[in-house]
Amino acid sequence: MRLLIFFVAIIIFMPAGLAYAAMPDLLPVEDFFKNPDIAGFSISPDGLKLAFVRPWEHRMNVYVREISTGIEKRITSATERDIAGFFWKGNNKIVYAQDTGGDENFHVYLTDIDGSNVKDLTPFENVRAGILDDLEDDPAHMLISMNKNNPEVFDVYKCELETGELKLIAENPGNITGWMTDHDGKIRAAYITDGVNESFLYRKNESDDFKILITTNFRETFSPLMFDYDNKIMYVCSNLERDKTAIYKFDPDENKLLNLIFEHPEVDVGGLMHSKKRKIITGISYLTDKRHYKFLDQTREELQNTLETFFPGLEVAVTDMDDDERRVIVRTYSDKTRGGYYLYDRRDNSLSKLADLSSWLKSDQMSSMQPIKFKSRDGLNINGYLSLPVGIEAKNLPLVVIPHGGPSARDSWGFDSEVQFLTNRGLAVLQINFRGSTGYGKKFWQAGFKQWGLKMQDDITDGVLWAVSEGIADKNKLAIYGGSYGGYSALAGATFTPDLYACAVSYVGPSNLFTLLESIPPYWEPFRQMEYEEIGDPSADKELLTQISPVFHADKIKIPLFVAQGANDPRVNKAESDQIVEAVRKSGREVIYMVKENEGHGFHNEENRLDFYRELEGFFKKYLGSR
Repeated sequence: MRLLIFFVAIIIFMPAGLAYAAMPDLLPVEDFFKNPDIAGFSISPDGLKLAFVRPWEHRMNVYVREISTGIEKRITSATERDIAGFFWKGNNKIVYAQDTGGDENFHVYLTDIDGSNVKDLTPFENVRAGILDDLEDDPAHMLISMNKNNPEVFDVYKCELETGELKLIAENPGNITGWMTDHDGKIRAAYITDGVNESFLYRKNESDDFKILITTNFRETFSPLMFDYDNKIMYVCSNLERDKTAIYKFDPDENKLLNLIFEHPEVDVGGLMHSKKRKIITGISYLTDKRHYKFLDQTREELQNTLETFFPGLEVAVTDMDDDERRVIVRTYSDKTRGGYYLYDRRDNSLSKLADLSSWLKSDQMSSMQPIKFKSRDGLNINGYLSLPVGIEAKNLPLVVIPHGGPSARDSWGFDSEVQFLTNRGLAVLQINFRGSTGYGKKFWQAGFKQWGLKMQDDITDGVLWAVSEGIADKNKLAIYGGSYGGYSALAGATFTPDLYACAVSYVGPSNLFTLLESIPPYWEPFRQMEYEEIGDPSADKELLTQISPVFHADKIKIPLFVAQGANDPRVNKAESDQIVEAVRKSGREVIYMVKENEGHGFHNEENRLDFYRELEGFFKKYLGSR
C-alpha cells in the first residue's frame, strides 16, 4: 500500500555496558522540529542566481539571491501552507507547487524572480497537477499532467506560460499510469495496467501509435529511467529473470535488453547520474547500509573525490549544477548532523558556505545510527538501524521501535530528527527494514504480501526481542510508534502483542483495512487490484482482513495509546483514526487523540509539528520514564 510521508542471531555493534563520555543537555523540542533558517538551494541555469526556501510568517517561502551582490528577494507569500517544491524555468522564472490543508491536490504556479506576474497554471478544484517535463530548452512552454477530466488518471497538457493556455496533447484512454518524454520533450513512452499486469508502451515518434513492448506482473520491475542522449537507446531498471534490480541499456526499436550496466549482489540498483552538457551517463547510486556510488565517468568521479577532501567524515552529495557545470550546489550530512549547503566553483576550485541547516544542533551531542542485522524467527535476514542515547550506559534502556511507512519503502542511514529527539530524551531507537520493505530484492518485498500484522509484524517483534536479549532494552519499557503503515504497525503491536509494549503511538495510521481500501484516492484506483494482492481482497480475503485489522480487536489493547491524524488526509482518512479511538475508549482504555484540521498525511505546518512532538515527549516521559 502506497501510504507514505519501516529466534534472533546475535549481532555485536557495541558492547553492552559501554558508556559515552558525557550526557548532553536536554534540548528543546523546537531545536529538532522547527523550520530551518534556510534550505533547498537551487542554481539558475546561467549560474548567476540562487533560489532557496526560508521561513516567512512561519511558512517556507521561495527566495532568489544574486550570487555576485548577495541581494535577495522573497518571491512567494504563502501563509497557510509551505511551498511544497520549486524549480527554475529559465533564468528569470520560478515554478512552484502548493496544496490546500494537506489534501495533496497540488496546483502548479509560475512567478517572475522579482515576485511579480504570479499565475496559477492549474486553477481547478479537486484536481491534482504535476510537471511531466519542464521543457528546459523551450522557454515558453511546459508539459503538465492533470486528472482534470477523470480523477483516476492523468492527461498531459502543453502549457503556454505567457497566457496560461493549456492544450491537451495526450489524452489518457483510462489505463495509462505514467508518461515518459525524451530529451526533446516528446512523449515517447507510457505505462498501462489492467490492475495486476503492467505493460510498457513505446513509439518512435509522437505521430505514431503506441505499441506494447513488454508486459509483466506488477511483482516484477521493468522501469525506464531515461533515454540516452540520442533519444533512441534507453536506460532501464529491471529485475526480470533475477531477484535484484539492475541497470541495463535497452533498445526499444528492437525490443531487447542490451548490456548490463551495473548490478549489486545484495541490494536493488536504480539511481542514475548524468551530464546534460556532455550528454553522458556519469554514475549510479545505490543503498546498502549507506549510500554508495559507482562512477562511469572520470570527470564526475574526480569531482566527487575533490568535494570529499573538503568534508572528511561527512557524506557529500551534488544536488544541482548550472548548465555550464561550472558552479555546483553541494549538500553535506551524516547520521549526526543535517550538514549544510555549499557553492563550489570548479573553475577556480573555490568553496563557499551557503547555509548550516541546523547550526544549533551540535554533532557531538547527537547519536550514531548503527546498522544492524538479525535473523527473523523463520530465518530471513533482516536489516535495520539502532541509535543509542549519548552518555548513557547501553544497558536496560527504554526503547522505541519505529516501523517505517509505505510499507513498500525502507529506512536508510542519515540524520533523522525523530531519532535524535528521542535519543536526546534517553530512549534507544530501533528501525527495522522488515519483509515487504523495498531495496532488498523482489523475494524479500513479496515476502510481505498479505502479511500485514502477521510475519511483517513478527519481524518487528523479533527485532525488539533481540534488543532485549542483548541487554540493550528494558523489557518493561518498550514502545512502538510509527506513521502511515508504521501507524498501522503500532496499532497491530498494541493489539496482537499486547504484553510486549508499555505504550503505542499511531500517526496517520490505518486501523480498518476494509475501509482503508474503500477510501483510497481516486488516482490510486488503477492500482486497486495490486493493493488487493499486497494486502488482501475485501471479498476473497475477508477473514484475513478481519483478523489483521486492529479495530476489530480493540478490546485486546490494554496499554496507553496516542493517535494523531490530519483531517484532510487523502491516503488514510480521518475515519481510520476515529474508529480505533472510539473502539478503544469503548473498552475503557485511555487514548490521547490529536486531530489537526489543516493537515493531511502528516503534519507539515510548523506549529502542528511542534504540538505533536511536545505531546509525544510527555507521553513517553509518562509511560517509558524518558527524561
